[in-house]
Amino acid sequence: MESIRDRVAIVGMGCTKFGERWDKSGYDLAVEAAYEAFEDAGITPKDVQAAWVGTLYSGVTGQSLAEALQLDYVPVTRVENACATGSDALRNAVYAVASGVVDVALALGFEKLKDNGFSGLPGFGISATSMTEIQATAPAMFAMLAPRYFHKYGLSADEGKRLIGKIAVKNHYNGSLNPKAHFQKAIDIDQVMKAPIIAWPLGLFDCCGVSDGSAAAVVVRKDVARSYREDPVFIKAMAVIAGPRRGQLLQEYDYVHFEENVRAAQMAYKEAGISNPFKELSLAELHDCFTITEMVTYEDLGFCPRGAAKEYIEGGAFELSGELPVQPDGGLKCFGHPIGASGLRMLYEVYKQVQGRAQRPERQLKNPQLGLTHNLGGDPRGCTTSVIIAGL
Repeated sequence: MESIRDRVAIVGMGCTKFGERWDKSGYDLAVEAAYEAFEDAGITPKDVQAAWVGTLYSGVTGQSLAEALQLDYVPVTRVENACATGSDALRNAVYAVASGVVDVALALGFEKLKDNGFSGLPGFGISATSMTEIQATAPAMFAMLAPRYFHKYGLSADEGKRLIGKIAVKNHYNGSLNPKAHFQKAIDIDQVMKAPIIAWPLGLFDCCGVSDGSAAAVVVRKDVARSYREDPVFIKAMAVIAGPRRGQLLQEYDYVHFEENVRAAQMAYKEAGISNPFKELSLAELHDCFTITEMVTYEDLGFCPRGAAKEYIEGGAFELSGELPVQPDGGLKCFGHPIGASGLRMLYEVYKQVQGRAQRPERQLKNPQLGLTHNLGGDPRGCTTSVIIAGL
């Protein structure tokens, strides 16, 4: 099997401000992100030979997207893969360019959730054949990770809640520096601890919000990338996998890891030639739908040993000034989660950081070379996971 490593480059990206965008339609947001990406790459819509657009937005078709984006008489494909939708749109665009069939491709993700009264992923119309599907909210499903993790690694309920609360404090501080974030206000640990409980021990500040937004990328072959810009960002690895939901069926599932995270990370590290992600990555954007999810993912992706997240969090390892900044843009915690957009929004942060173009000087990391994005769609019992690595 051939590798995608360094065969495709990102030469332009765009990202809207995320939030309650009452003044814009979903298509308006898609256009805003796409045209920022076109300008960044120095191209026009007529240069795009194919596009993949990720969204759960009702009624969207390739034809309606082509009309909105002014992509005339080229293939435009709608992609949906739960919370990894935007990342999967990129995967399709990258593979098309790597194959040589397409020279210039657009990957775009967008979602307009606020107008729909939509509070998360829609339910599936077909029940699992085992009939073991548990009907529960996303906070309730992910909250089950926390007490199990606390018990396994010897944390009291208060210690554990305070520990994941520090992740919320970190992400909100980072988001306070980002003009594109939905929530731009720093918080302290007392606010986290005293916030209303959503699903114990997850309080209000442990859960990401619902928002509108869009992000886009223009990708080309490596050999022509520098004709578009001096500082292209190259795809080093892509892994998108869907799990068989064994956590739902097997009693031995431990509720302190996501097997899909582990396997996707191993695949991506092998392709990118990474043996020590904590040392070799410059930044990471993880799917922090809930603070406990981010903490478990630290260990799944090998950023720290099993059970050692407490030591790393308290040592500041994942803060903006730490050894491996995680969510330097504020993450889902501050951007919310317009589902189709999140994966490409994460990549936008990696792209800008490694180019030295973070929106504000105080957000810019020192000499970043390599970044990772991670999406998780589903729940602890089974999910789709994306891990993408990109850099110079």
